Amino acid sequence: MGPRTGTDAAIVRLGAGRVMAVTTDPLSLVPALGIEASARLSAHHVASDVWTSGIPPAYASVCFNLPPTLPAATFATYQCALAEAFEALGVAIVTGHTGRYAGIDSTLIGAATMIGVGDEGRYLTPAMAQPGDRVIVTKGCAIEATAIAARMFPKRLATVLDEEGVARARKLLDQVSVVTDCRALVRIGVRDRGVSALHDATEGGVLGGLVELARACGHDLRIERGKIPLTPEAGAACEVFGIDPGWTLSEGALIATVRAEKVTAALAALGEEGIIADVVGEVMRGSGVLWLTEQDGRVVQLREPEPDPYWAAYERAVREGWN
Repeated sequence: MGPRTGTDAAIVRLGAGRVMAVTTDPLSLVPALGIEASARLSAHHVASDVWTSGIPPAYASVCFNLPPTLPAATFATYQCALAEAFEALGVAIVTGHTGRYAGIDSTLIGAATMIGVGDEGRYLTPAMAQPGDRVIVTKGCAIEATAIAARMFPKRLATVLDEEGVARARKLLDQVSVVTDCRALVRIGVRDRGVSALHDATEGGVLGGLVELARACGHDLRIERGKIPLTPEAGAACEVFGIDPGWTLSEGALIATVRAEKVTAALAALGEEGIIADVVGEVMRGSGVLWLTEQDGRVVQLREPEPDPYWAAYERAVREGWN
């Protein structure tokens, strides 16, 4: 399985019944989130993508392309936090590169490639989703967008949430990962024994992830929007930003397709980990279209994901001096 829309990791056949899952993601350092939190977030971004293959990650190659102005102490703190996060995930950093380069001025400071090795009968790809499978979404919409908003614009968020609500929104940053979700689901079995496909909803949100999954599996998805989880905090944050929670940053939300007879076991496995989830629809025969039933009863056909509205909203908030 090579690079294609809706596929979070490549699968390489090694021979002797073994495969390698591989993925690459940026590493970011966002001052508003904090150095350690940024490192943990970056580690879980890349690890989450490997875990959607059903194969646990084991090795990482890390490349840092740093701005010349980044203080050495800041980078050292980031490096240590990243190494600790990888160790907690069971991942060894085996090689890498570090350099400072003129002209770099970004919160993106490099990238990591992560690798897992496992049995050929254990890996998953979106193509394994079959008509009749049920679609499960964990945690809900706009998790990452809400967590970032609560840390960057807490006073603005406090206009629609009380103090406890803002605190809960901040803590959503701890949920910006699907590692635990994937671990729980693969325990019930993969392919015909349980879970048939896993997809990490990131930029473009849960709805964008569902469109990608439909295209990747080559079947249609019938989804009821009203069943997709949405926390009060996420709803409030998106109201403040004036954006649709279904289409915005949702890292931490896992989209899974599960054989119908294994749905109860899947929800129970997630519940044991304290992860909220719901069945939001099913896979149908078709050609890669998302059939979305809106809350007013309208049915919309979606073949392409919409642009994520978060970035324009974020730029407006910065321009207007939100705090």
